[in-house]
Amino acid sequence: MNTDHRDFLAALPREQKQELTRKSNPKGLAAFGVHFGAILILGTLISLKVSYWPLLLLPQGILIVFLFTTLHEAIHRTAFATPWINDAVARLCSFLILLPADWFRYFHFAHHRHTQDPERDPELAKPKPETWSQYLVRVSGVPVWISHFRTLVANTLGRCEDQFAPPSARNNIAKEARAVLAVYVLFLVVSLATGSMVLLFAWVLPVILGQPFLRLYLLAEHGGCAFAANMFENSRTTFTNTLVRRLAWNMPYHAEHHAFPGVPFHRLPQFHALTKSHLLETEKGYVRFHGKYARALES
Repeated sequence: MNTDHRDFLAALPREQKQELTRKSNPKGLAAFGVHFGAILILGTLISLKVSYWPLLLLPQGILIVFLFTTLHEAIHRTAFATPWINDAVARLCSFLILLPADWFRYFHFAHHRHTQDPERDPELAKPKPETWSQYLVRVSGVPVWISHFRTLVANTLGRCEDQFAPPSARNNIAKEARAVLAVYVLFLVVSLATGSMVLLFAWVLPVILGQPFLRLYLLAEHGGCAFAANMFENSRTTFTNTLVRRLAWNMPYHAEHHAFPGVPFHRLPQFHALTKSHLLETEKGYVRFHGKYARALES
């Protein structure tokens, strides 16, 4: 008989839950320092146009777009023990990937409340790819950039009508979108006025190149999983190497995260050790996942 994640959590001793949900500023700051520090280093090398600098654009883009996973951890306020650090990091990361934090928090929490519910999970508003053409378009990253831009514009105009965003929050969502858009415009004006290409090559072009890698990663989280309420069944844990786990803030332990969202990134391996025998959706690597997913696609 399959174990439901709610029954599993109910059976955990209170002290163990407290230990699993203990947050840490040092661990969060260390992880963020390495991730964002690498972005700053590569951005500096690109700006200085060191030898073979175009080869740095792709790794720079991957690092930047995977700030999505940093944003994700920060909006849960589990990346750091101090709430304002979570909020500050969330705003910085969201700005760099065109995904304002306040709006995304409501979107993502609705996803957690209604995971794999076709009627209420906002991630399922656009169905997962079922054909090769849909798969290639999704992985290209083009749809997500269009969606982000449309959302930013709608929110800037005060036209947020998303059901997951409560009416009381829409004013703040609009204010945030306007502030973000204003800074984008400022950066564009300054770049054009000075004739500088730094932001284009150190930020804009890299995130375009890196977005397909994030799309490939995210598709494995729920793609092909059951439309069920059990988080051990509707979310997938993907076993991968240390580099990918650190880049993604341990979110490859995705079923574990959905089962107990209060567990911070640095304790997910510990929680995985407890849950591994109950997980119903796992895969040995992202290449194997996409190989299986691709074979199931319609021509």
